[in-house]
Amino acid sequence: MKKIMTFLFLLLVSFSSIAQVSDQKLIIITTDGFRWQEVYKGMDQQIASDSKFNQGDSAGIFNKYWNSNTEERRKKLLPFFWNTIASQGQLYGNREFGNKVDNANPYWFSYPGYSEIMTGMVDTLINTNDYPPNPHTTILDFYNRQPAYKNKVAAFGAWEAFDRILNEKRAGFPVLSAFDDNRNVLKNANMQLLNDMLKNSFRPFGDAECLDALTHYQALTYLKIKKPSVMYISYGETDEWAHHGDYKFYLNAAHQFDAWVKEIWDYVQSQPEYKGKTTLLITTDHGRGDLVKSEWTDHGQKVSDAHEIWFAVMGPKVRGLGEIKINQQHYQQQLAQTAAMLTGMKFTAEHKVADAILIK
Repeated sequence: MKKIMTFLFLLLVSFSSIAQVSDQKLIIITTDGFRWQEVYKGMDQQIASDSKFNQGDSAGIFNKYWNSNTEERRKKLLPFFWNTIASQGQLYGNREFGNKVDNANPYWFSYPGYSEIMTGMVDTLINTNDYPPNPHTTILDFYNRQPAYKNKVAAFGAWEAFDRILNEKRAGFPVLSAFDDNRNVLKNANMQLLNDMLKNSFRPFGDAECLDALTHYQALTYLKIKKPSVMYISYGETDEWAHHGDYKFYLNAAHQFDAWVKEIWDYVQSQPEYKGKTTLLITTDHGRGDLVKSEWTDHGQKVSDAHEIWFAVMGPKVRGLGEIKINQQHYQQQLAQTAAMLTGMKFTAEHKVADAILIK
């Protein structure tokens, strides 16, 4: 009898453990080409003072984002990062303290970077933004193949390439990129309105990328109605305005991105199915130049420091240590397994997945 009771107890513990793992939620958020320098030091005084980049409004940039104190300056640019994540989560990649996060891929631009984030590995054949559908299993594929997460995965991206990066045709979960028709994903009056806005919106980046506001509110609408367990959202304007050399718009895009991340986090913390069960991972696909200040607008192999990136993480298994000032070296390819680990999973694929970063 005692053996039977012990067996039943262990069985209950096992079922309880499985239930706890399957109850965990994950939201991965990226903002394209946003430099670690602004994340950790706020607006760059030299760039903001340069007439080539400040759009004739240096005074406006300084008034909105400048403070002589670095900690206050970065808080003006990214208040959610430095008020909430800094107290409840962890931030990595401030190279002032030797805390390094880098692309492992050798190219330092978008498709290779996003593929590295999503697959947890580097494929050197992925060497162009025009690369065809990604042949490798992504972390989103992995979750969607788990019984507890099946049909509870979704991805939203401002850039059309996410249809290929996430291999939409193979994925089996919604991948809404750029100007995709969202009515195939969710029939809802708000989504219909957003779809109309997409069709008739201003297109400063052409047909390849929509405005971040449209991506954000499609994703938020889907989150509120469909309640996915795993979600990916990618914003693009930080990269676009940087390539245009418009530093004011670049900073404004980053500031708005911070507000949108707050909106998502506040929502999930207000919902019983998400509160205390959701891990948030925020990062970027590549860095930009800084050693040569004029290269802040660009990236790729020709820019010597464009491999330098950052990430932030917050959730029930993350201690609130804030800015990590330990001398460490981490790589972008480790983020997929890190996200899986923080939800109690181990990301496995047909390829070797890089080891997780040991988050305290």
